[in-house]
Amino acid sequence: MCIRYFGFALLVWFPGVLHAQNTTQSCTAPRLDGGFFSPRQETYSNGTTLTYTCHEGHKPPVKGWWVTSTCENGKWSHQPQCIDEKACFPPTIPNAKYTENSNGWYEEGDTIRTTCDEGYEHKDRRATARCTNGTWSSLPICEKRINSCSEPPKVAHAVIIHQRYQEVFAADSEVQYECEDGYTMEGADTTNPIICVGGTWTGGPTCRSSTSSRPNERVIQTQIIPKDECGAPPTIPNGDVVGNYQMFLKYRCDSFYTLMGPERVHCYADGTWSKLPTCKAAYCSVDTSQYHQLVPAGVKYIKYGEKVRLECVRQDHWWTDHFSVVQCFYGRAWLSDCCSWLEIKANLC
Repeated sequence: MCIRYFGFALLVWFPGVLHAQNTTQSCTAPRLDGGFFSPRQETYSNGTTLTYTCHEGHKPPVKGWWVTSTCENGKWSHQPQCIDEKACFPPTIPNAKYTENSNGWYEEGDTIRTTCDEGYEHKDRRATARCTNGTWSSLPICEKRINSCSEPPKVAHAVIIHQRYQEVFAADSEVQYECEDGYTMEGADTTNPIICVGGTWTGGPTCRSSTSSRPNERVIQTQIIPKDECGAPPTIPNGDVVGNYQMFLKYRCDSFYTLMGPERVHCYADGTWSKLPTCKAAYCSVDTSQYHQLVPAGVKYIKYGEKVRLECVRQDHWWTDHFSVVQCFYGRAWLSDCCSWLEIKANLC
C-alpha cells in the first residue's frame, strides 16, 4: 500500500519538476517593415541572436546600419524595427536633462527642451534642439555658473555627511563635515556647515587627534591670509592666472581646455596654497584621412560644443561643393552627411 501511494506521488510531482526545468520560452519571428533579418525562422529558441538591416530610406532604432537582437525568454532584447532615416536618436548632453520619448527616438521636426543640472546654466540661453534630417540642430550646452563651487575641500580624517558626491555645487549650497572616530573638530564652528559663496567655499574645519600631546594647540592651516604671504603663484599645465587679487588668485584654462576644480586659489596661514584646479582637454580631433567622404586636410581640432564644416570629396552628380558639419560633444566628434551650402544654411544638415 505504501509503494502504491509513493508511485502516485511521483506521478503528481514529476510533471511539476519537468515544468520547472523548462521555464524559458522561445520568440516568434519579428515583423520587420522596411528591412530584412537573418536567419529566417518561424520561431527562435531562447538565447538565439538574429541580425537585421533596413532598406534605403530607413534605419534601425539604434546606431549602426546592421543590428543584432537576442531572444530572452520569449522577448527580443530590443524589438527589431526600421524607422525613418530622418529620425534622431536621443542626444548626449552633459550636465543636462530632458524628457525622452518612450519609443527611444524622435521623429523629424521634434523639439526637445533641456534643463541644466544644479549649478549649471545654458550657454547663450539656448535650451532647445530640433531634429532635422536625422541630426540635432544646435544642441544646448550647460556650463558651470560663475557663482557655483567645485567639490568641497578634502579634510584629513573627515567625511561629508548627508550629501551625495558631485563635482559642482550651486551658490549657497551647504555641506557638513564629521570627523573620524578618535578625532575632534577644530578651526571652524563644529555645528555649522561650510557654504558656497561667490564661487568659493567658506573656511572648513580641521580634524585633530583626540590623543594629541598638545590638545590646546590651534590648528590654523585653513585660515585664509593675503596671497602674497605664500610667495609666487603656482602654475598649472594648460592654464594661467587671470586675476591677481589680494586674497586669492583666479585661474583660467587655455583655449581647447576646460577648468576642473576651483577657479579661485587661496593662501593658508601655514604658507601653503589651497587646492589647485586642473585643465582638462575640451576638444575633439578629426583625422580627415580616416574618412573616405572627406577631402584629406590633416587633423582638425574642434572645441567642445563648436560646429565646423569639413569639405567633402566632390561627386559627379553634385552641382556645388558639399561639406560635412562636425560637432564636438563630450569628447566625441559627430559628423553629418555631406550637404550643400543651401542645406547647411537651412539647418537640414
